[in-house]
Amino acid sequence: MAASRNASAVPAGPRRVSFARIREPLEVPDLLALQTESFDWLLGNEKWKARVEAARQAGRKDVPTQSGLEEIFEEISPIEDFSGTMSLSFRDHRFEPPKYSIDECKDKDMTFAAPMFVTAEFINNTTGEIKSQTVFMGDFPLMTPKGTFIINGTERVVVSQLVRSPGVYFERNVDKTSDKDIYGCKVIPSRGAWLEFEIDKRDSVGVR
Repeated sequence: MAASRNASAVPAGPRRVSFARIREPLEVPDLLALQTESFDWLLGNEKWKARVEAARQAGRKDVPTQSGLEEIFEEISPIEDFSGTMSLSFRDHRFEPPKYSIDECKDKDMTFAAPMFVTAEFINNTTGEIKSQTVFMGDFPLMTPKGTFIINGTERVVVSQLVRSPGVYFERNVDKTSDKDIYGCKVIPSRGAWLEFEIDKRDSVGVR
């Protein structure tokens, strides 16, 4: 009884008064959307198709009409021989269900991936003969709902970064020993390795 009296006698803390216009806490956005939505566009799965359809119904015209893999296959196709008589094209990619679940890949030190198949068309440009066949391209790593990948049983994250746009960049620096202007050039392609040209203080051109 004495304990309850002592507890009731404890003075209450100061009353807080909020003058904020927004009383509810701000809604936290989906911080993984940048990773997951980008990967959905690469695959061209049903989630991406649903978002594209919703954007079109909303009147947006800036939504992509092709998935990432479709753009890649369209860019590299057709692959022709030196004489131009034979060509090979790829289209209509599809995925089969993963062989192992996420937990199984972690336990067995395996990669969480799905088999990818594409339709390959071999065309004889001389005779017009076309041979079409579905071929296995390989196991394509899949992203988990958390925006990660399971590679050999280890969970990894792809970190986004800002890179320079493809093009040619020129720069000028001053050599500290000779006080001479040193000129350089960087060639950055959309795909592939960078090329750097540099002229040293002896007017020799180096490439790396």
